Amino acid sequence: MRPPQTTQEERMTRTPSLVAAVRDGDAEALRAALGRGEDPAERDERGWAALDWAAGRGDVPAVRALLDAGADPRARGPEGRSPYEIAVAAGKVDAARVLREVTGEGADGWRPYCKAYLVAALRAFPDWSTVDGEGLTAETVVYLHHDLTVTRSIWHGEDVLWSHSSPEWAEFCREDLGFRVPDDLELVPGGSGTGRR
Repeated sequence: MRPPQTTQEERMTRTPSLVAAVRDGDAEALRAALGRGEDPAERDERGWAALDWAAGRGDVPAVRALLDAGADPRARGPEGRSPYEIAVAAGKVDAARVLREVTGEGADGWRPYCKAYLVAALRAFPDWSTVDGEGLTAETVVYLHHDLTVTRSIWHGEDVLWSHSSPEWAEFCREDLGFRVPDDLELVPGGSGTGRR
């Protein structure tokens, strides 16, 4: 016997039990829904899949169970975010790590990034003297960017003071200034591991 067919309108006005189980944090209902073979790709009336809810709640066991059941970790929710991005935005670092293991999202470490420094700190680099003719004082704030360029502006590529790349400059930035582009999970403010308290 085949299950009754539902119309698009009916699907959009009800919440699949798999999604409801994850949304409500009901691990037993989640196992039961997966045991019945419910489709992990099905979405609720707002367009959220069970994996989106698990990621946003930081429910690592649910994330793992849904991935094991074939949930697509690269599927985008109604706001255009992947489950990984949902977990990061919600500050659920442990769930984001599990999703990153599967998708590789955020693992490359590259993000447009800059950090402010006083010119006094950069003057310790021997070749910096070529820039000092730009009317900079020791207290002038400048910005060191992910590609090791230095600008007067916080915006990358705007009002560039230094764009000379060399192994010595890279070592100075890393060793003397302690500069590095942080992993995106390090940037999660107050990131908690799970959704449970």
